[in-house]
Amino acid sequence: MAESEIFLIDATAFCYRAFYALKGLSTTFGQATNAIYGFVNMLNKILKENKPKYLAVCFDVSRDTFRMKKFPSYKIQRPPMPENLASQIPLIKEIISAYGIAMFAKEGYEADDLIATLKSKARKKGLAVSIISSDKDMLQLVDEHTVVFSPYKDEGAIYGKDTIIERFGVSPSRVSDILALMGDAADNIPGIPGIGEKTAGELIRNFGSLEKLLNNTAKIPSAKIRQSIEQNRDKIKLNQELCRLDDSVDLEFDLDKLKIAEPDTKELFRLFRYLEFKKLIKNLPLPKEQEQVKDLVIAKVRQLNQLIDLGGELVLYGSAADNLVFSGQEGFFQLNAKDIHLKDILTNPKIKKVGHDLKKLKVALAKENIILEGLFFDTMIAGYLLNPSRSNESLSDTAWDYLGRLPTDKPTDNHKAADLISKLKPVLEKELKNKSLEKLFSGIEMPLVDVLADMELNGIKLDLGVLKELSKDIEKKLEKLIEDIFRISDCQFNINSPQQLRQILFERLQLPIVKKGKTGPSTDEEVLKSLSSRHRLPALLLEYRQLTKLKSTYIDALPNLVNPKTGTIHTCFKQTATETGRLSSANPNLQNIPIKTDIGRQIRRAIVVTADSHYLLSSDYSQIELRILAHISKDGNLIAAFKNDEDIHRATASLIYGLEARDVTGVMRETAKRVNFGITYGLTAYGLSRDLGISIEQAQGFIDAYFARFPGVKGYIQEQIQRAEKDGFVTTILGRRRYLPQINNKNQGIRQLAQRQAVNTPIQGSASDLIKLAMVNIQQEIKSRQLPAKMVLQIHDELLFEIPSRGLREFAELVRDRMEHVLKLEIPVKADLKRGKNWLDMEPVLRQAGR
Repeated sequence: MAESEIFLIDATAFCYRAFYALKGLSTTFGQATNAIYGFVNMLNKILKENKPKYLAVCFDVSRDTFRMKKFPSYKIQRPPMPENLASQIPLIKEIISAYGIAMFAKEGYEADDLIATLKSKARKKGLAVSIISSDKDMLQLVDEHTVVFSPYKDEGAIYGKDTIIERFGVSPSRVSDILALMGDAADNIPGIPGIGEKTAGELIRNFGSLEKLLNNTAKIPSAKIRQSIEQNRDKIKLNQELCRLDDSVDLEFDLDKLKIAEPDTKELFRLFRYLEFKKLIKNLPLPKEQEQVKDLVIAKVRQLNQLIDLGGELVLYGSAADNLVFSGQEGFFQLNAKDIHLKDILTNPKIKKVGHDLKKLKVALAKENIILEGLFFDTMIAGYLLNPSRSNESLSDTAWDYLGRLPTDKPTDNHKAADLISKLKPVLEKELKNKSLEKLFSGIEMPLVDVLADMELNGIKLDLGVLKELSKDIEKKLEKLIEDIFRISDCQFNINSPQQLRQILFERLQLPIVKKGKTGPSTDEEVLKSLSSRHRLPALLLEYRQLTKLKSTYIDALPNLVNPKTGTIHTCFKQTATETGRLSSANPNLQNIPIKTDIGRQIRRAIVVTADSHYLLSSDYSQIELRILAHISKDGNLIAAFKNDEDIHRATASLIYGLEARDVTGVMRETAKRVNFGITYGLTAYGLSRDLGISIEQAQGFIDAYFARFPGVKGYIQEQIQRAEKDGFVTTILGRRRYLPQINNKNQGIRQLAQRQAVNTPIQGSASDLIKLAMVNIQQEIKSRQLPAKMVLQIHDELLFEIPSRGLREFAELVRDRMEHVLKLEIPVKADLKRGKNWLDMEPVLRQAGR
């Protein structure tokens, strides 16, 4: 076979294949991209491996084809093209056009017919042809110089003439005859009763063609087959018309237009950037640098003096004092670490610092005894505020989002990075203003950078002896647990092996399968919880998992994180990690210590004061999310309960059950508590029934009763969902945005998740905004008054400080005031304050009437 010169791609088929093969791919704004991504990868594979001289891509236009007119049931079993796939087809066509590749589509014909026609025309010009398809209809087009193949390894070999003869026993031109007899379930073409692929192949091979078979039915040896064919002559002829590809469609065939042109890399870059295909962008043949960066110069003393005297803005980038690069009015310059002016510039608050991840730089410089002041504009924080769902916060990705710059995994030269930051700042400033985010950025998020840097530098003191004893205690409990697990299972097995666990739970113990995963019945936490009421083993397994996780993640890991120089651990606070605005932490992640368990609480005992004369002061917002719900829902009953300083769960229970508060039992209060907190997270009857161990009907009754007593909350939920459906985002009290691109998704599960996020984000995000603003205000007071207190931790709604015993009461008053009066809400905000030598054993402080 001659080397193929023209390649013809069945695009519609490959778009469908990619759509169903790749699940869940979409942009941050909700555009499905799985078919696009799969198709482009397939196209790139063809271009790279085969280097075709000519190439054409063929699409179906609609179902209204000549076959449908002949046989209305043709392909009728196939559902309409999914909306998420249909939305990708125009973008795929734009990409093909940008690649410089010819496209064909014609009303009334399928892509198969266009390929048949182009193949026929190409062969007349003496070209060898490769057809890219996994459709067996295409096999009828094979000849000495035409092959059919799929670029996917799982779809077998290249189909040439010999391959088809070997498989079907007939020449390629007779494949449509076989299909006419056996039918094609994929296209809803009915087969002839009693005839499958093997029988059809034997008949056509013996008679030579379908036409000869129909003219000589009397010679068919099998009476049953003979009768079936004679009774279905018209159907067979119709099937042949449906299966045979039309190779005479009116198409222009101009080889010059079929040559692959030079790709429009600028347009491909624009499309891939829009579709967030970062990997594909990196493979584009783009110039390494889109613009020349000014030469780096060594700063002159006179220029530095002017900078110090006049203030102004200064862009800086680097990871330490000796590799910092600055960008100012004089261009780019680098300072020697020993330059006497370096410290003056960095510590001068009048010089406004602009950078990317300024907190990281501030912490690094502090270790060199340089306190970076004047943090003014952080492009990482700005990019996060504008789109909190961004998966990457790097400078190159931010530049990719807002400047169209090629992202790279390689470290950027510092002077080039400073140049990017200089160009990003005005673009991000404009975006912040357009989305009414300037106040949130400049009033909370930027001041918070300083606060978090100080907290990281302060660190946390650990009592290693407490952790050592805890580790020993857990080891003993685990040994006993393992004994109990093996005894109850009546065998020993690898508790950490899901496969062995399945055998024990579902084969040996015959427990019901709750749900299945990719590799078999699931044994996750939800499954074990649901099975705990049927057998003791699942509960023991849950306890085992919890203890092993606590031991490995915290109790044994924390001592290894102690800085040998400071004797403390320095967690990294992440300001850009959540879509609701909540802070998170890493190395270690202190946000996830499960304080509802006794062992989890004991870990807090290991967090202690750095000096005997000091105290830890904890200030914890009381039911802040429910208070915010009362404020934004404006529900009268909820507001009244908080204004009257009632036990909110008891008050809710009294309304739901129609009882006086004094008559509410503990069980009733617990139910009301679950409903109260669950409502803000989109509580369903199924979820409540599972949590409380009651029927779904009972659970729905509780939820209905709740909404009947708190109609403002129900109205808020409906309003938030409608707002999200209309605007595509929701906001917190202070204007923080969260985009919800899946709020109108056709998939019910995906849509309902977005609806829950629409309800919860304004609540959780507003709580986050409140504590962040309180942190900023308290830290400003600490610095302006030069107080000896240190803010050391923020865990969700709680702040932890360390302070000498002298001045504790006055500082506690300050903290309470700043936390409770951070914003004026419809209801009072309360903070519970406690003190202690460690984070667990604490006693209330500032007891007052009514508290």
